[in-house]
Amino acid sequence: MVLTSLGHPLDPDRFGLLRASDDIRHDLSALRERLADDGYLYIPGFFDPELVLAGRRAIFSQLAANGELDPGSDPMEGRVAPVQAQAFALDAAPTFKAADGTVRNPDKVGAFRPEMAAESDEIKRIVFGPELEAFYQGLFGEDCRHLDFIWARLMGPGHGTPVHCDQVYMGRGSAELMTCWIPYVDIPLEVGGLILLEDSHRRQDQLATYLARDVDAYCTNRPDEVKRVVEDGGWSFPGWLSKRPDRMPATYGGRWLTVPRWRPGDLLTFPMSLVHASLDNQSDRVRFSTDTRYQPAAHPADPRWIGATPPGHSRAGKLGRVC
Repeated sequence: MVLTSLGHPLDPDRFGLLRASDDIRHDLSALRERLADDGYLYIPGFFDPELVLAGRRAIFSQLAANGELDPGSDPMEGRVAPVQAQAFALDAAPTFKAADGTVRNPDKVGAFRPEMAAESDEIKRIVFGPELEAFYQGLFGEDCRHLDFIWARLMGPGHGTPVHCDQVYMGRGSAELMTCWIPYVDIPLEVGGLILLEDSHRRQDQLATYLARDVDAYCTNRPDEVKRVVEDGGWSFPGWLSKRPDRMPATYGGRWLTVPRWRPGDLLTFPMSLVHASLDNQSDRVRFSTDTRYQPAAHPADPRWIGATPPGHSRAGKLGRVC
């Protein structure tokens, strides 16, 4: 099959596989060295799969109750409800035709559903549980803490995530903040898993201008930014590094890296400066994953993402300055 991201075919000669670190999972020195070398740690089978499946069951049962999944299938399969063919905007995710000839609606299941994770004890048990606390405490070599917000993604058929680094969305705290990405379903290539740009953690000079930006910061002396960010509650810029994933290897070097199949119980972690995106979902199933963040406890935390009700990208999280 042809792998695409945002509808653009990816060059198979600039595509590779992530290196697994399950063999050194309990060797903290080796893990730190691997993280410095590769810019990520991929640990297959990190969690008890039953824990992760319980989280999936909690979320997919809600989707099914909402009519967002195919009523003729097992909700745990995450199959999107079939709908009539229809036209979509150019920027919308494309439609995909199922084997029975029906067309699946890519917008039937919303992509970003943090409210579902925030209300799920099963999800919180995974992302804030003792397994991750012990892992990051060992990795940092000191007490750790997590940000309180849970980024839950339920990606139906259609386009993936544009190319970006996490720094521009949560860069007001610790410089050692780490993303923790967890898949809750089987994600073969056609379902559209995460992809990382090889060695992009070593491209700080090329990425410096981008990484210094903040989607919620605005210039108080620029009326257009005041309107867009403060009055309309938007961002000063979209946060993407690019909407052309196919061009990234030529621009920054390296290859796009992923795995042939992500499985429930896998763990992927990486720093804020690593360039990543996702493949398009060319199936009729939902790709379900969460992102959470961990950092040393002694470091300051980005105030947008902590507390019982984190302000996030709301107006309370905006930051004005004279430019």
